[in-house]
Formats: sequence, structure tokens, C-alpha cells
Amino acid sequence: MLKQIVKPLLSWYDGHARVLPWREDRHPYRVWVSEIMLQQTRVEAVKPFFERFLKALPNVKSLAECPEDELLKLWEGLGYYNRVRNMQKAARTVMEQYGGEFPADYEKLLSLPGIGHYTAGAIGSIAFNIPMPAVDGNVLRVLSRVKASYDDILKQSVKSNMEKEVQKIIPADRAGDFNQALIELGAIVCVPNGKAKCEICPLAFCCMAREKGIVDELPKKKAKKERRLEQKTVLVLREGDRVGIRKRSAKGLLAGMYELPNLEGCLGEDEVLEYVRECGLSPFRILPLAGAKHVFSHVEWQMTGYVVSLEETESMDHDGLFFIDAKETEEKYPIPAAFAAYVRYMDIVLGQERYEER
Repeated sequence: MLKQIVKPLLSWYDGHARVLPWREDRHPYRVWVSEIMLQQTRVEAVKPFFERFLKALPNVKSLAECPEDELLKLWEGLGYYNRVRNMQKAARTVMEQYGGEFPADYEKLLSLPGIGHYTAGAIGSIAFNIPMPAVDGNVLRVLSRVKASYDDILKQSVKSNMEKEVQKIIPADRAGDFNQALIELGAIVCVPNGKAKCEICPLAFCCMAREKGIVDELPKKKAKKERRLEQKTVLVLREGDRVGIRKRSAKGLLAGMYELPNLEGCLGEDEVLEYVRECGLSPFRILPLAGAKHVFSHVEWQMTGYVVSLEETESMDHDGLFFIDAKETEEKYPIPAAFAAYVRYMDIVLGQERYEER
């Protein structure tokens, strides 16, 4: 059934493919960086990060040797920081085992840290024209609708079956284009949430979901578990132009990132001032800030914030907390987007906001 989609899909892609920076050059390093960035991140959001990352780290060697703080700073605003940590592990493996060049072999690509079936298929097909599938959420949505399938696309068995079906029809001479065409169709035409543009879809002629009037019902996904809620009190500790930050643990959520000091629970002003004094600091003003929230994949932070102005004391550092110039924080220390609502009170901007200001 799916064989009939190949020619019309490629013909549509030839005339409608978006101009994207990572499509200008199919070097495997560029393809890899873009694919990892695009995981759980919108295309428009990725563009400025991609250009900045490639300018700072233009090849595998530079990524393998990059200091961690600098690497995390380049990734600041993209989130899911384990992605870039795994990229560095993979870069070091490529340097050690393959002389700094990505192997033109699907199984070897798949063995690299942080590279699963989708990414191995994307790099292999786009950079090396290896006829292997690259099945992501967009592709699963397109194929579920074309086939009118109610199979749960979150099941690994369903995804594996889709990969096998796609592999059977990948044209050997245009493997990369075919994979990108399927992804592109799902990204800009066969979109989710009742917004599918069936009237301009090149596969409308064979789409079983369209014929049956069930496009909006597909794809089927098992309901996700509710996120755990956590209350946090975030502190912007200011002493003149300096601000207090600390480094998070090397393990767990936001591992190794720098953060604004924060406490469990929703604390009042008196509790915050008591904590600050226990740190050996001398507060003379406290200003409550608007509440904020940040959503991670499995947990949601509901945050209360305060700006606390401090008198300079002989020793400002305490239990991992240290004070630096706020602008230095903006340039050198990677602070996750979870604290974006409060870093503005440091008179700096982070990640995506830095690009939007320009």
C-alpha cells in the first residue's frame, strides 16, 4: 500500500521543502547537530542555536574538547541538557575510534552515545544516502493517517513495525530526501490537533483516514501520566551589581547547571529572610515577585520568587553559593530556562531571549 506514496511525496518535497540552515550542507556533523537539537524543540527555535553552536564548535574535534560549562552555555535555552552531554560523549568516541569522521555505517552510528534508531537513520540517509528509515513523531502521524491505523504510536512495537514498512519503500537513490519528505509533510501539512491541511496534501489521494473522515482521531496515543507538582521558592540575591548563584549536583535534573538559589516549598518573607541570615548574609530589603512555573517532561515547578538586597559582608560565599557580576553570569555560566522568569531581575537575558532581543 505504501509504495504508491513515494513518487508524489518526493515530487511535493522538491517543490515545497523549507530552506533550513542544516540542509545547505549535508555533512554528517551538521546533520547530527541539527537532529539532536530538533528533538523536542521547534524548528524556528533551533535555527539561531544551530548557527551559534556551529560557529563555536565547527567540527567533531572542537565538540569533543569543549569545556563542560562552555558547552552547556551554548546549549542554554534548548533544555534537555543530557542531549548535549551525550553529543560530547559521541564526539569523543568518533575521535577515538573513527579518526574524527562519522562512520558511513548504520550500525556503527547506532552504537554512538545518544543516537537511537531515528537519529542513526537520519544521519545515515541524509549524509550517506544509506536506505534506512528515520521515523519520528511526524512520520508516525502521517503513516497512521495514510493507513487509518489506530495502533498506539507510543508503543515501541508499533514504531518498529512502521520502521520496517518504511524501509521497504525507501528509494535507494534518494533515501535522505525521502525521509526528510515524510518528516516535512508531518511538520507543515499533516499537522496534529485537528489542523491537518488535507486539501494541499500530496498523499490525499491514498489517505485512508481522510476517506473515512477520521483524520482528527489519529494518531492514537496512550494518555500520559500526570506530572508531579513541586513547590519552589527562588531567590535573586543581589549585592550591588553582583548576584548569587550556585552549581547544581552532577546528577539528576539539570545536572551540572548553574542556578538561582532555591528552597523547597512556598515560603513567606520571614522564612526567606531567616534562611538568608543563616547563610551568614545581611539582608536589608526583600521584594516579592510574581509566581511562575516551568514544565519538565515529568515534573512541574510552581515557583514563588523574591529579590533580596544584601549588604556586603567579609565573606559572601556559603555552602556552594558564590557571587559574581550579573553580566558575567550572562556570558559564562549556563543557567537553565526554568529560572527565566527570575533572571530578568538580574538585568540579564538567557538562551532564546538573547536571540529574540536582536
